[in-house]
Amino acid sequence: MQVILLERVAKLGQMGEVVSVKDGYARNYLLPQGKALRANDMNIKSFEARKAQLEAENLETRKEAEVVGEKLDGQQFVVIRSASDSGALYGSVTTRDVADAATANGFTVNRGQVVLDRPIKDLGLHPVTVVLHPEVAVKVSINVARSAEEAELQASGKSIQELAAEEEAAAEFEIAGLFEDLGAAQDDEDERD
Repeated sequence: MQVILLERVAKLGQMGEVVSVKDGYARNYLLPQGKALRANDMNIKSFEARKAQLEAENLETRKEAEVVGEKLDGQQFVVIRSASDSGALYGSVTTRDVADAATANGFTVNRGQVVLDRPIKDLGLHPVTVVLHPEVAVKVSINVARSAEEAELQASGKSIQELAAEEEAAAEFEIAGLFEDLGAAQDDEDERD
């Protein structure tokens, strides 16, 4: 199906271009979302008449998105989740969770604007892209932790695996110290005999 793009669509084209797409993509996404019109004579004339207005609206929304993007770029949001001792989440962090975390911190982000490269299924810091406008995308960081204290430690640069290794080493050192004390007590007993 031939359609006229009413805005820039990633991996498809710029505003005003007539492109050929699969019928289902046009019927189910581009046309209902108002991103395109069917390419017929009447719609082409209608687009040409509205082109200046559409370009002005696009420029205005892009400027607004850039202002919000400057504030949002590089932000870090904390998401608290249950996880195993090894750091694997019981479930995953979704686009809705990221949008809710950003909204809780005063930014207006909906889940459709959040792009996850891969599912977030473990604790730690994860980069996430937020597309505010077809021409404006920013990176934020999601800090997935089991508690607020753990999130602070992760933000300072320590991973959960490093913390677990430190705790295990401290426990082994303590156990070794106990065995040395027991061994010294046994030696004292042997000397008395």
